Amino acid sequence: MYFKLLGVMMLCGSAYVAAGDVSDQVEKNIRAQLGASLPALNITSIEKAPVDGLFEVSSTSDQPLLVSADGKYIIAGEVYQLDGHKITNLTEQKREIGRAEIMAAIPDAEKLSFKPKGETKATITVFTDIDCGYCRKLHKEVPRLNALGIRVDYLGYPRAGVGSNSYSKLVSAWCADDPMAAMTKAKNGSVIPAKSCENPIARHLELGQRVGVSGTPAIVLDSGKLLPGYAPADALAKQLGVL
Repeated sequence: MYFKLLGVMMLCGSAYVAAGDVSDQVEKNIRAQLGASLPALNITSIEKAPVDGLFEVSSTSDQPLLVSADGKYIIAGEVYQLDGHKITNLTEQKREIGRAEIMAAIPDAEKLSFKPKGETKATITVFTDIDCGYCRKLHKEVPRLNALGIRVDYLGYPRAGVGSNSYSKLVSAWCADDPMAAMTKAKNGSVIPAKSCENPIARHLELGQRVGVSGTPAIVLDSGKLLPGYAPADALAKQLGVL
């Protein structure tokens, strides 16, 4: 099991980046120990942390770990950097970079994209559920977002899970002859024809859980910043620097 951080780590010094390569022996130690103790942990990278003697282990989980060189001690929690009056959450910074990369790698063919008629100034990726009230409220903001030059990319996130009614509605929208029109009808409370086809909804659900989505709507900005819940169009535009 993961150990909870007993206190917030406040760090001073350089930016939160890898400080050189991790030795083969250290990587071997960490992978062996975590593999034995946490076999479900899918390690994606091991880097030096900005704390002497500790290494940052990233995985397909949204929770990074700080681990000792022998792999026998771990800290699960947020790492902060102090710089005068400024406090920066370095762990969330890295999450945002990772989210931005993950969102950029999703093929356009998997998304339902509502695009501006003119120049696209920014893009938001929204994990959505048709039956979610605030998802429907956010959908009413899409015309305003598009008018401001903001593209809205939808990914499916059925909160009740694969096989639920919400899942079936999302699949029907993705498989419709006109997916965007079907999504709008469904978000407006209309019943759309039930359809089935090869679709990415289950992958989207897993992806959302991986990047920290816990409810809908969940909005990911270009920067990788995750905004949980509804936000009006103009507020989103200000965060994106469009207004």
